[in-house]
Amino acid sequence: MVKKKENLESFEQSLWKAADKLRKNIDAAEYKHVVLGLIFLRYISEAFEDLYEKLKKGEGEYAGADPEDIDEYKAENVFFIPPEARWSYLKAHAKNPEIGKLIDNAMELIEKINTSLKGVLPKVYARGNIDPINLGGLIDLFSNIAINEAKEQTSDILGHVFEYFLGQFALAEGKKGGQFYTPRSVVELLVEMLEPYKGRVFDPCCGSGGMFVQSEKFVKEHQGKINDISIYGQESNQTTWRLCKMNLAIRGIDSSQVKWNPEGSFLNDAHKDLKADFVIANPPFNDSDWSGELLRNDVRWKYGVPPVGNANYAWIQHFIFHLAPYGKAGFVLAKGALTTKQTAEYEIRKNMIEDDIIDCIVNLPAKLFLNTQIPASLWFIRKNKTTRKGQILFIDARDMGKLISRRTRILTEEDIKKIANTYHKWQKEDESYEDIKGFCKSVIIKDVKELDYVLTPGRYVGLAEEEDDFDFEERFNKLKGEFLEQLKEEERLNKLILENLEKIDVKGKDER
Repeated sequence: MVKKKENLESFEQSLWKAADKLRKNIDAAEYKHVVLGLIFLRYISEAFEDLYEKLKKGEGEYAGADPEDIDEYKAENVFFIPPEARWSYLKAHAKNPEIGKLIDNAMELIEKINTSLKGVLPKVYARGNIDPINLGGLIDLFSNIAINEAKEQTSDILGHVFEYFLGQFALAEGKKGGQFYTPRSVVELLVEMLEPYKGRVFDPCCGSGGMFVQSEKFVKEHQGKINDISIYGQESNQTTWRLCKMNLAIRGIDSSQVKWNPEGSFLNDAHKDLKADFVIANPPFNDSDWSGELLRNDVRWKYGVPPVGNANYAWIQHFIFHLAPYGKAGFVLAKGALTTKQTAEYEIRKNMIEDDIIDCIVNLPAKLFLNTQIPASLWFIRKNKTTRKGQILFIDARDMGKLISRRTRILTEEDIKKIANTYHKWQKEDESYEDIKGFCKSVIIKDVKELDYVLTPGRYVGLAEEEDDFDFEERFNKLKGEFLEQLKEEERLNKLILENLEKIDVKGKDER
């Protein structure tokens, strides 16, 4: 299983390098729509052509079926692809100088027939800055995705490729990329801790849909039934919403309840009456432009009216408002929300703690997020606790994770497992749970009150005890490895800068 995962990662990486090479001078923010749109088109064509061949053979349950009947595809939850939009057609015309127009036309035809995709697909391929030779190269590249894999695995591989490319584009875009993408390891930790096996899963600021993809993946990996969960979402950025719709469609996830409107969740709640079993989210940190002045008397502010200048506690109460009677929420928030003394925020936090709705707080390490250096934490809310009443679990994970570049850290599988298992043992009142100095502590609300309702884990877990079996050589090698990784990243960036300077110099000489 590990070998297969490594092979897939290597495949994704090599595919990314090839696609990135074809990018030339196109900005990453624009190029992502070119590439992700083609991967999506490849996926829906694959699904269509598989069913088309079965209908054409007309055997068993498909006896007498018409392969050109749109209703046959609707019945199987497969998008119908018109002849001139099929991947086989585009592949045959990959070297055509007008390939950009052919792809844009394909996207138009698909949207016209499949109403659920209306306004979703990119139509950017005929633009003057996109070289038709490079477009043809991408079509050839993605045509070979299934070469060494069994036919039935192709859609899953395409899903992995789409998800991997989303992450790579987010890295390439830096701060802006973080607005549509939550790092995979953070999403995995949230989902592992929440365990959304069954019920309604809601994300009111859903970005590119990573929370939903990981929730479905979690159910599959734990032998659950995908049909036992349904997803609801909302996104205010239309470009990001389109990415989300494609990301979910490529996974076969029903996105009919993932809504877009430019006003956003506060001003125009698309799921006003929803009571979700699970809320999972990564809202914008410290958002000052959330129209709070228009919502002073909103029904959602059960624990107090949030300040106009910061949406953190508005998001928290929005999540709580949408929870079912025994619902759970897990979300990312700027670390400052744990200690803020701003009057309104302090009162809301105090009221929530005294109402015993806060279940667990996890302090996260730095450099996990692409769009901000603001320290972050995870909050877990549980309505109507049946265990651990009057207690909060604090976990300090600041020293966990590993650097994958000078600016980026990820949580490892072992880190995720350790944090999630600690939470589950504590929550279930498992006798094997125990406080670990410097890592985790179960605290009664009375003690939190004595510390003036501060929720920073470090204030409760204390400092880790020195280990007698400290391995200096192992620690040195780990630090050395991280240092070498940072040097490699510096070298790569310097090389990139020099290449761009040379291009500018050559261009300047040409112009002169």
